[in-house]
Amino acid sequence: MSLTAGEVRKLKVAREVPPYGYFLSDGMSDVLLHYSEIVGDRPKPGDEVSVFIYHDTEDRLAATMKTPLIRLGELARLRVADVHPRLGCFLEMGLGRQLLLPQSELPERREYRPQPGDELFVMLTHDKAGRLLAKLAREEDLAPKTFAVPAAWRGRWIEGWVTKTLQIGSFVLIDGDVVGFGAYGMIPDAERSRTLRLGERVQARITYIRPDGRANLAMAPRKEVARVEDADRILAFLRERPSGSMPYSDETPADIIKQKFGISKSAFKRALGKLMREGRVTQQGSWTYLSDNDAADGDGKDKPDGGHGREAAANPANPPQPANPLKE
Repeated sequence: MSLTAGEVRKLKVAREVPPYGYFLSDGMSDVLLHYSEIVGDRPKPGDEVSVFIYHDTEDRLAATMKTPLIRLGELARLRVADVHPRLGCFLEMGLGRQLLLPQSELPERREYRPQPGDELFVMLTHDKAGRLLAKLAREEDLAPKTFAVPAAWRGRWIEGWVTKTLQIGSFVLIDGDVVGFGAYGMIPDAERSRTLRLGERVQARITYIRPDGRANLAMAPRKEVARVEDADRILAFLRERPSGSMPYSDETPADIIKQKFGISKSAFKRALGKLMREGRVTQQGSWTYLSDNDAADGDGKDKPDGGHGREAAANPANPPQPANPLKE
């Protein structure tokens, strides 16, 4: 049986070759175990040692007694150590050397690509020359190791890693913790608060458990909680403005709301509706104004106009008109 990179083999110490290390043999081939790759006491000729086979920097087969994070044909989650703009991602594999995930395995859209510190589920394989190479784990590789999401997890906040990200949404492998390897989930595009990268660790809430045991996820809190948080954000924004008003309302396009407040238009309308029912804001056309009572609770005394700007803003016949809402 020939020596193959990526495998763990038990080999016999054939001889010592100072100042390099030991030659190990399977009876057919020899491979060098460098002194720096020895773990524990140095072996003696005739001893049998368990080693991982890899290629050194000169593409020669070599051996190490260090334990790799992944073996040939296995699946593992590896951390991105570095990203090369043309070659791909270099992954930590636990040996003091890095494993290449080729550029061809990465998403075409750059904003979806991993960054250092992200973690990817990969399989260990060979390139055409027999050297070690990583490839992204596919659904068929991950599925046998996953478990169905328990019904009791509905509404729970979970952590997981993005395994694929598309325009329609991002697929996530939920951290199984003590339950097991992990479970499958998906964050639909409408439930993503931002663009997610392949390998990024995310927090999300389980909104629905499908009959097949997979989960629908959302990055935002429940609507009741989010409505309060969004309303507070809008109120703070209005109070910071000298006029106590803003050129945003139910009529504002969704992309502008998303860019300015980081929330969807539907969430914006829910938050405004809450504030209007409470009598804290009013709307006139495309403008929203603090009510007199709520404006009095703000910091009007510190505003450049001494608070008179709110009086002008309260008159919809003559509101301040910015050139571009996004520059506000």
